[in-house]
Amino acid sequence: MTLIFTLALLALLSAASYHRASWNTCVGVAAVTLIIGTLSGAFGALSWLIFLAIAVPLSLTNIRQQYVIAPLFKVFKKVTPTMSDTEKSAIDAGTTWWEADLFCGNPNWDKLHQYPKPRLTVEEQAFLDGPVEEVCAMLDDWQATHELTDLPQDVWQYLKDNKFFAMIIKKQYGGLEFSAYAQSCVLQKLTSKSTLLSSIVGVPNSLGPGELLQHYGTKAQKDHYLPRLAKGQEIPCFALTSPEAGSDASAIPDFGIVCKGEWEGKETLGIRLTWNKRYITLAPVATVLGLAFKLRDPDGLLGDNKEPGITCALIPTTTPGVKIGRRHFPLNVPFQNGPTQGDDIFVPIDYIIGGPEMAGQGWRMLVECLSVGRAITLPSNSTGGIKSLALASGAYSRIRRQFRLPIGKMEGIEESLAKLAGYAYSTDAAVTMSTGAVDLGEKPSVVSAILKYHLTEQMRTSTMHAMDIHGGKGICLGPNNYLGRGYQGAPIAITVEGANILTRNMIIYGQGAIRCHPFVLAELNAVGMTDKQAALDSFDSSLMGHIGFTISNLVRTKWLALTGARFTKVPYNDETAVFYRNASRYSASLALMSDICMAVFGGSLKRKERISARLGDLLSYLYLVSATLKRYNDEGRKKEDLPFVQWSCQEHLYLCQRALADLINNMPSAPLRAALKLVLFPFGRPIRKPTDTLEHKLAHLLQTPNESRDRLAAHIYLTNEPLNLIGKQEQTLKDILAVEPIFDKVCRAKGQKLPFTQLDKVAKMGLEANILNEDEAAQLAEVEAKRLAVINVDDFDPSELMAGQAAKPAAQGVDAA
Repeated sequence: MTLIFTLALLALLSAASYHRASWNTCVGVAAVTLIIGTLSGAFGALSWLIFLAIAVPLSLTNIRQQYVIAPLFKVFKKVTPTMSDTEKSAIDAGTTWWEADLFCGNPNWDKLHQYPKPRLTVEEQAFLDGPVEEVCAMLDDWQATHELTDLPQDVWQYLKDNKFFAMIIKKQYGGLEFSAYAQSCVLQKLTSKSTLLSSIVGVPNSLGPGELLQHYGTKAQKDHYLPRLAKGQEIPCFALTSPEAGSDASAIPDFGIVCKGEWEGKETLGIRLTWNKRYITLAPVATVLGLAFKLRDPDGLLGDNKEPGITCALIPTTTPGVKIGRRHFPLNVPFQNGPTQGDDIFVPIDYIIGGPEMAGQGWRMLVECLSVGRAITLPSNSTGGIKSLALASGAYSRIRRQFRLPIGKMEGIEESLAKLAGYAYSTDAAVTMSTGAVDLGEKPSVVSAILKYHLTEQMRTSTMHAMDIHGGKGICLGPNNYLGRGYQGAPIAITVEGANILTRNMIIYGQGAIRCHPFVLAELNAVGMTDKQAALDSFDSSLMGHIGFTISNLVRTKWLALTGARFTKVPYNDETAVFYRNASRYSASLALMSDICMAVFGGSLKRKERISARLGDLLSYLYLVSATLKRYNDEGRKKEDLPFVQWSCQEHLYLCQRALADLINNMPSAPLRAALKLVLFPFGRPIRKPTDTLEHKLAHLLQTPNESRDRLAAHIYLTNEPLNLIGKQEQTLKDILAVEPIFDKVCRAKGQKLPFTQLDKVAKMGLEANILNEDEAAQLAEVEAKRLAVINVDDFDPSELMAGQAAKPAAQGVDAA
């Protein structure tokens, strides 16, 4: 009887913990069970003594704080690493959204599906169908990248005239005021034509003077600059990175000293600035320079703080002493990018964005704006690139033949095509869901880091797969190569806005653990409180909640692992149900492992970058699974799209599982590793990679015109016009499929399987034998010319490849071009 009641008590407490019951509820459940057990003869005095010894001191606030919480608080303060002001600003920046639900171990899938699907307005759609299509048709990417190393002047002017640089600027200042989703769609289409074009358009609409002015600028600054930026009269850039401070932007050596000086013939309060920046996009052609520097006020001219810190200012590049014009050459994608310098340049104090009141607030301004811009530009460019690679590779694989069959029917090619298709679907899903969050008013700093890392990495991987499929077609640069520049430039997106190693190893989980965890931030804030009792009260509340949260996740994780999450509530009991259940299971595992890693490594977790990276991977892959499931639901749960969903969810859940296993294997204690394997994987690892059969389906979908493929191609430039290689190839695919029955007709009549080459000769043969009519023969001959245009590569006279000699390095202290 004692065993039965003990097991019943454990089961009831586990159920309460599973459902996140409060401490008082758990104490009440235990007390009632003990009373019933005592009346039944199962429990005696010893059971009550154990219960009271635990429940009473933990339930009475004064006793708990004095004998339990206070000693723990002292230890916590000793082991907690200090945070710099810049780290605090980064953590405080932005908001948490769906990623917080995933981090807490109990995602509400109905909540996810209730977020509205982003939609384009009539005006936004018209812009995509009009100016975006037009500028794509205008640009010869080979001419721009190989001959001009810049956009042609007519394209520059068209971008200015049609407000491509003003998508984020409000209409009251003459801008387009597009939604984040619309900006993403524009950038995807531009990328599908030219990474040079999308890079130049993307930067002014991301982190830069326009966004900073709208959020923090004074009225005078807004009224002066925003209309000019909207009309293209000003070209902006923002200079943050210095030679000695790349990812560690808080260490920038550039400085400004508050002082009085002469400006336009009058003594004026201002700043003497000295800077040396590099990697600044649009700097060579900018007319207004956004500048981040460390402000010093040794004479206290602005107040008592003599070291206000990082500050942002706007400086016309015509200001005497401002150096711009030299260019970097980033891997043959020659967007305007270069260094800028200034030495002891005096500017008025009101050049600070937001005026003197915003002195020292620059870092907060930057990280808040970056949390939005980072979720749009690079992820959208990557998504547009992946989608265009998927479509182009699918078409090429159906057109190109080896061994008398389309290469897309070879299993090795199918494997790469499937990955392209799956990434195209999931990246589009992720960027759509995330820009939708921005349009709902969120500033998702953790999500933006997830997107920046994983979508740029998937773009790099996709480029490799496309190159493998195309073979020699991909490696020979020329006017008819649509892969080469993207392949060369793939590392650029990996590097900018913080190197991906830093993003994965430190930022995703570093911000996620503190912002998304329901108790960690409160615990950290308690350390910094000056009121000792208030600090103790805050730590008491958050620690008790944290302990309950950890116990709950332990119970949830064990139950979900034992049952395979079969009893977890899902919004749809169809083929996707298994993905919701496994995502819930690994969400609970993430929450549990996060707390275990905090307990095991303590303050040193900050330096355990590979542990942090794997925890971040868990969160990231769960986010990508969520986005995939939401897209499928938002688009009407079309069965024909199910292979995309299945591949993406299986792939990312498999990667989740691998990250979790790697975490366990790198715990410092063998008994802990054994215990965690028993809790997390009691029956082994259940998730399997996508099967060959599934990948065959995806490869087939990419190689044949169909509605699923059309949905995958949304917001990609596929117009069949002379300068659009992918658009022409799409038409060739349709034409080849249309003439295959004509070709087969000749083969049947001749009684032999002819190779699908030299179709003009096949046409002549069919015509002479009265197998084909004139129209059919003409179709075959026309398609042969198009087929050859797809598979042939460029060649040059040697003199055409002379690009001239590189410029000599600049003088010491100035970056070379």
